[in-house]
Amino acid sequence: MLIDIFTDYIRNRKDLRKYVVERKTIQERGEFNDATLIQVQENLERLKVENPDIYEKMYEVLETVFENDAGQIVDYSLNFARQMSKMFKNRTPEDIYKEYKAVLKHKYQTLG
Repeated sequence: MLIDIFTDYIRNRKDLRKYVVERKTIQERGEFNDATLIQVQENLERLKVENPDIYEKMYEVLETVFENDAGQIVDYSLNFARQMSKMFKNRTPEDIYKEYKAVLKHKYQTLG
């Protein structure tokens, strides 16, 4: 249940600070601690302002991953958040985007 809520927040670009509050009412353990989730949200906001093109491209990759559904749906939003948690830490947004986009070349993501 918690992963479904998290996925909704990620895919629909909802504020993860609200997710941090909401998940406290659910008796499941999340993948990320509160501080990491807040950092992911701050990185998303910063990226949207400083590099809106990369911001949109990150979400395009996320949606492509969901469309190609390779059977690991639980991981899709988690992997997106992991990449966003790395944003602005000694690496450029372009580097993070290239790393994230590489998931589309994974044999389990490729169709046909």
